[in-house]
Amino acid sequence: IPREAHHQNRHQPVKGTAMQLLTFRHHDGYRLGLRTERGVIDVRAASAALSDALGDVALPESVTEFYQGGSEFLEGLRHLQQASAQVDGDWLLAESSLRFGPAVPVPNKIICVGLNYRRHAAETGMPAPTQPILFNKYHNAIAASGDTIPLPGIAREFDYEAELVSVMGRVARDVAESEALDYVLGYCNGNDITARDLQLGTSQWMLGKTLDKFLPLGPYLTTADSIPDPQNLGVRCWFNGELRQNSNTSDMIFSCAQIISYISRHFALLPGDIISTGTPEGVILGMPEKRWMTAGDHVRIEIDGLGSLGNTMG
Repeated sequence: IPREAHHQNRHQPVKGTAMQLLTFRHHDGYRLGLRTERGVIDVRAASAALSDALGDVALPESVTEFYQGGSEFLEGLRHLQQASAQVDGDWLLAESSLRFGPAVPVPNKIICVGLNYRRHAAETGMPAPTQPILFNKYHNAIAASGDTIPLPGIAREFDYEAELVSVMGRVARDVAESEALDYVLGYCNGNDITARDLQLGTSQWMLGKTLDKFLPLGPYLTTADSIPDPQNLGVRCWFNGELRQNSNTSDMIFSCAQIISYISRHFALLPGDIISTGTPEGVILGMPEKRWMTAGDHVRIEIDGLGSLGNTMG
C-alpha cells in the first residue's frame, strides 16, 4: 500500500512533457517501458545504465512500484526520457519486438461504471441513471493487448464494450469535482467484455463481468497531461473490421471528474486504482438482431491519444 504521506499537499497536476508508458513481458516478469520516437526505453535497465546522469531522481524498480507510487515517479521518468534522448544502449527496444502486458497489470481496485452514456442507455431501453452505477471486476479479468480472450462454455452471449479507463496517481479522499482530475495519473483503452446472459441472469452483474481476461487494458498508459479534456475524446470499436462503436466521451452522463469525486466521497482511491468509465452505443446488446461474439472474432478499440487495443476471442 502506498504511503499516503507522500501524496499529501500535492494539489496541482504534475507539469512537463507528456508521456506514454507500457508494460511488456520480459523473461523475469513484467517490465515498465517508456515509449519515445526512438523506441521503447526499458526503465529498469536504462535507470541502471544512466545512473550517473540521472543523479538521485526517484525511479521505479518495477511496474508494481510505479503504479503504487503513481504521480510521484513522473518527474523521474521525464528526467530519464531527457537523459536517454541522445544516448544508445541495449535498454532501447523496438516496440515491434515486444509482447505487451496489461497497461496496469495489478490494479489495486477495479471500479466500473454502468450505463454512463446517454445513447447507450437509450439503446438498451434502460432509463439514464441519476447517480453513477458502480460495479467491480477482479484481477483475474485483467488482460493485455494481443491476448486471446477465452470464452467459457458457461455462457454464450458475449459482448464488447469500448471504455475510457482512468488510472489514479494519488490518494483521493473526499475530493471536489473541480480538483478530481489532478489525481489522475493517466488514461488507457479498456474493453469491458461482458457475458450478457450471466450479467442479466440476476440483479448482480458480477458473474457476467469478471470472467477470466474480461478486461483487456492498453496498449499504453497516456499521462494525464496529454489529455487536457477527457470529456472530448473519440471512442471507436471495430468488430471483425466493422466499425460498431463511434462516439465521444462528451456523451457521458457522469464525467470522469464527477465519477472520481463521487467515489472518493464513499471510499479512498489509491494510486493504481482504475476506473472504467462506461461504454457508448453500438454494443451487441442494443442491436435488433444479435450475433454474439464467438471464438475467432476480433475486437479493436481506439480512443483518441491512447493507441489501439486489439484482442481475438478464443
